[in-house]
Formats: sequence, C-alpha cells, structure tokens
Amino acid sequence: MNVLVVKANNRPDGISTKMYDTFMENVQGVDVTTFDVFAEDMPYFGQDLFNAFGKVQNGEALTDVESRLLAAKQKAMDALTAANVVVFAFPLWNLTIPAKLQTFIDYVFQAGYTFKYNENGQLEGLMGDKKVVILNARGGYYSSPEARPMEMSVNYIKNVVGMFGMEIIEEVIIEGHNASQDKAQEIIANGLEAVKKVAQSLQTVNA
Repeated sequence: MNVLVVKANNRPDGISTKMYDTFMENVQGVDVTTFDVFAEDMPYFGQDLFNAFGKVQNGEALTDVESRLLAAKQKAMDALTAANVVVFAFPLWNLTIPAKLQTFIDYVFQAGYTFKYNENGQLEGLMGDKKVVILNARGGYYSSPEARPMEMSVNYIKNVVGMFGMEIIEEVIIEGHNASQDKAQEIIANGLEAVKKVAQSLQTVNA
C-alpha cells in the first residue's frame, strides 16, 4: 500500500508538525512518501498556468515560471495518482488552510483527473479508490455549533476530497491548546496518542 502524506506546516514547533512527526514515527508496513508543500517549488495557480497550457498546445516556448508551474502541477498529480491513502497534516491558519496547501489542491483539482461531469451535468469524483486521513491542529475551539461555520480548513478539505470521491477513514483534530493553556499539554498528548494509533492501524487498511 502506498501512503502519501501531504505535509502543510513549516513551523518546527507547530502542533500539526508534531502530528506529522508522530505519524511518520509510528506508521509501519506500508510505503510512505511525503509531499512537503513548503519544501516543493510550487508557484501559485493563476494566469501563468493557463498561458502555459496554450503555449504547449501551440508548440511555443515557455517562460521559466510557466515551466515551473507545469512541472509542479505534474509532480503533485503523479504523487496523488500513486497513492492508495492520502494523509493531510495541516493547521488552521486564519480560519483556513495554508496557501501552499491550497496550491496543491489547485494543482490536482482538474476535470478529467480528480472529477468529471456526467451527462446530466452533475459532478462525479474519479478517485473513489483512494482513502483519506485528516490530521489537523487548531489553537481555538471550533467544534461547537456556534464556531463550526467559521472553520474553513477541515471543512474545506472534506468538501474537496468528497468531490474527488475519496473516502475519509480517519480524522484526528487537536484543538483548544492555545485557548486553554492550562490544559495544553494534556490536549496535545491525547491528540498525538490518537495520531499514533491511526498510523499503526494503516497497515490493516484494505487499499
């Protein structure tokens, strides 16, 4: 089984970084690849990419940034294609996901690759053979009914992978360690223990 871990935090002391580290230390019996969105060369999605598509069709020379965009997009797609299980390890930053993780999603969010439109114009996911694990950290409390609508990181990832047809099999969220600093160590420790159990259970997943 091939496991792709999309790491989306470059803070060494970040809690979602610790979740990533804990996962990597405890996963066994599977082939694991990390796609670190902060370490990869990932120019932002925009007109340069669409210019590149047009130039490729017309056989025209590409600029440096256009070449980099096409290479980065292909690398992200190749990594996703090879995976049976995709693990997203990411924080909630300013109510949403890090921009670099958004860029990864932009690269793979492509009609004919991750989804298609059927004859009725309805969207159908094309990645129903892949499973997803969500590892997320957020310093405040967003699980209450009042705060949940403001949380646009886990909710966004769930919507995206749902559109792709992927199945979420595990979810670990560490929250409240900044809001309740007197309980921070306990909150983090319990969360990391849950991550450890998820990592150890992956070798029993039927991909």
